[in-house]
Amino acid sequence: MAARSVLVAIIHLSVNGRAVSLDADPQTSLLTALREHLDLTGTKYGCGEGQCGACTVLIDGKAQRSCVTRAAAVGAKTITTIEGLARGERLHPIQEAFLEEGAMQCAYCTSGMIMSAVALLDRNQHPTREQIVDFMDGNVCRCGTYSRIIAAIQRAAEAGSGSAKKQGAGQ
Repeated sequence: MAARSVLVAIIHLSVNGRAVSLDADPQTSLLTALREHLDLTGTKYGCGEGQCGACTVLIDGKAQRSCVTRAAAVGAKTITTIEGLARGERLHPIQEAFLEEGAMQCAYCTSGMIMSAVALLDRNQHPTREQIVDFMDGNVCRCGTYSRIIAAIQRAAEAGSGSAKKQGAGQ
């Protein structure tokens, strides 16, 4: 049986405000690039099919599932992971709101939930409860902390500081 040849390319990315390069198969998922090549393990592997939201990152400010996104396809875009939200010791307001509301149990889904919430509040600074529920649909929490997640997003929206742009995320 012949060995399968794996194409390796240099992939250039902009992650959390840093230009990075990695040697990888062009078909490598952004999730794999983040976790295995760049050691950014806050983004989680959930279903591997883009259905659960655990792997959500921001790509040019839009929430996107990194498990179904090819790393080579986003080289010219700005990628922000959960590690890129805090500024030094200062958490992003949405991260603070999640802590204040106890919006996590096992916390496996939390980074994806927070990244989706950042994208939501960047688009709509004052969403209604229904808009939050609609936007967050598809981010799965197996522990069922949805009411606390919604409360955290509402708290951050009420504080008026939920925007990743205002916080300088990814810069």
